[in-house]
Amino acid sequence: MAPESFRCFLVRKTGGGSVEASVETRPLRELPPGEVLIRVQSSSLNYKDALATQGHPGVVSKFPHVPGIDAAGIVEQSDSEKFRPGDAVLCTGYEQGSGRWGGWAEFVRAPADWVVPLPPGMTADESMVLGTAGFTAAQCVFSLEEHGVTPEKGPVIVSGATGGVGCLAVILLAKMGFQVTAVSGKPEKADWLRSLGAAEIISREQAVDETKRPLLAARWAGGVDTVGGSTLSTMIRSLMHRGCVAACGLVGGHDLILTVYPFILRGATLDGIDSAHCPYDRRLQIWNRLAGEWRLGDVPQLVSDIRLEQANDTVARMLRGETSGRILVRP
Repeated sequence: MAPESFRCFLVRKTGGGSVEASVETRPLRELPPGEVLIRVQSSSLNYKDALATQGHPGVVSKFPHVPGIDAAGIVEQSDSEKFRPGDAVLCTGYEQGSGRWGGWAEFVRAPADWVVPLPPGMTADESMVLGTAGFTAAQCVFSLEEHGVTPEKGPVIVSGATGGVGCLAVILLAKMGFQVTAVSGKPEKADWLRSLGAAEIISREQAVDETKRPLLAARWAGGVDTVGGSTLSTMIRSLMHRGCVAACGLVGGHDLILTVYPFILRGATLDGIDSAHCPYDRRLQIWNRLAGEWRLGDVPQLVSDIRLEQANDTVARMLRGETSGRILVRP
């Protein structure tokens, strides 16, 4: 039987309009409606979660709020025929941790259509090492595969390679046999990126060409861009014939200055990756591949973990650009 209250990391607005965040105990009845109540075993820290702790209006729609776009655990109660108490499940994306209370808590409640059975052989921690970041990286890799980008076609490039999506994309692409060039603004992480499978590391400056030339020298068979802006523009203009870039971020800017030449002269493809509302069937397919042929294995150099009480300090480090890899959050 579920308890009457639960611990969570709660973000609230004060009377003066400022935002405060701390660990609190709240009645279970305050959880949003949904068919499935999950006892959370593990969550993760994503950039979107960091913004939620600050009350960012593009992420948090109402207060008080519980961040955590990822959650994995055990079904405690279910009003859906799809799930029974005791089932191991995960839930990522949709409105979890943004429009609705999320996984930085002992319990999360979600619509049954958002909940995914934990793939056989995958643990809750393994699923959260991946989380939305790994799911997004896998979608990017899937996109390159669907567009005919293979290791034989040439090298691939990954921007924001020390971030959650970037580092997981490096690992997945290297596992598939690609020669991966990782872009990073953290030279001290070069050896770490090589340990993940990167064949080459270049700086942010080396990855950006600010000229207005419509086409650049063809260097990449494909790319995963987590940054946007000039980095994405440069990547597209540097694609080989029939190359593809899967784009999923905008921390470097939301404007994209391009001509049509890469598309009509080199047959380039720009594929946008939307993780929050990925169709359920495709979501299942990708999670099953992540538990099978794309399984990460033991990657301790990739992972750190924190308790809810440590979230504020860790978020501050993330927002200063001082974190790398994946961070698990324990309720």
